[in-house]
Amino acid sequence: MDSPSPYYQPPPSRWPIIGSVALLAFASGFVLFLAKSDAGAYLMVAGGLLLFLMLSGWFGTVIRESLAGKLAGQVDKSFRWGMVWFIFSEVMFFAGFFGALFYARNIAVPGLAEAQLLWPGYAGGWPTAGPGSKEAFTPVAAWGIPAVNTLILLSSGATVTWAHWGLQNGRRWQIVLGLLLTILLGATFLGLQAHEYLATAFSIRSGIYGATFFMLTGFHGAHVTLGAIMLCVILGRVLAGHFTATSHFAFEAASWYWHFVDVVWLLLFVFVYWL
Repeated sequence: MDSPSPYYQPPPSRWPIIGSVALLAFASGFVLFLAKSDAGAYLMVAGGLLLFLMLSGWFGTVIRESLAGKLAGQVDKSFRWGMVWFIFSEVMFFAGFFGALFYARNIAVPGLAEAQLLWPGYAGGWPTAGPGSKEAFTPVAAWGIPAVNTLILLSSGATVTWAHWGLQNGRRWQIVLGLLLTILLGATFLGLQAHEYLATAFSIRSGIYGATFFMLTGFHGAHVTLGAIMLCVILGRVLAGHFTATSHFAFEAASWYWHFVDVVWLLLFVFVYWL
């Protein structure tokens, strides 16, 4: 008799096709919204709701499989490596934007302006919108909101680690309090970043500085939002009693992601705000 497979083979699922339809609707709605079509916003909302339904259903299925003990052994190792490679792909994602920042700041200006390599009429400049432009501005100072946000994210890394220690030692109150503090700190970070955006005297169209500033900080804010959502799900699972001291990879995966977000912000603070 053949030995059983070390991998759990799930039954056919409808969630991938539902997710594909949701993403298509959301992306199409976004394009129509940019084109100022009235249908764009409605299609985006419909796609977003369908995407939420898909995520809830699919994650719920995986959670039930985990609680049934079907995802142990080799499957657990695969999940860990999968999370490692996912975070590595995110590292490469931000590396591309940091590379653009360093190239534009230290190498290409004013070469981009002379060669017009970006678009016709582009005028490179750092940190203004370009030579002769009516739009000139001062870069965002590091020792204001960015410094406060750095302290907030570093504190959130400590609180999520504290929550992990509580899980390992069976202290339920510590897990819940640590996660609540982490989520609250993340929400505070996002609120302060939104305030910073509203107070800036430039936009994403303000030359290479505005483009790199909003792309880097904006995508980081999106990752903080995703991390906070992940921690909210983990908090709900903690309250439902899903984790034990020896079986809690979902908690570990979310905390790995949160620490990655912390490290990216430290690099942003140093290279975008400070230097």
